[in-house]
Amino acid sequence: MRSSFERRTEQENSNEIDLAPLLDVVFILLIFFIVTTVFVKETGVEVNKPSAVSSERLEKNVFLIAITNDGQVIYGGANIGVHGIRSTLEHLNRKDARPLIIQADKSVTTDLLVKVIDQAKLAGIKNINLATEEQK
Repeated sequence: MRSSFERRTEQENSNEIDLAPLLDVVFILLIFFIVTTVFVKETGVEVNKPSAVSSERLEKNVFLIAITNDGQVIYGGANIGVHGIRSTLEHLNRKDARPLIIQADKSVTTDLLVKVIDQAKLAGIKNINLATEEQK
């Protein structure tokens, strides 16, 4: 015959909750959200964009290139210059075709902007957009 102390101890042990399945579900959800998240490679520079009434929000799965007021062409925080656009975008476009958004400063010349767009088209980019600020 068991003592009341042994029965009480056995009963307390059986009331514990097993957390292993809960942790499994949490890790599976974490992996799911990491895999499905879209990562956008930012340009790494702040650009004073022009404003436009027809501004629209575009999808997040894009290539971003910035043109600064001093004429630098930036991709992923590095100055690739006008001559580096074609090779960079050809390489990226081969892996995953996406639209291109050009973040050009207000003071950038039309000549430089046209050169950047031209190089992007030669790289095979079909959808090219200009980033603007929404005019209120």
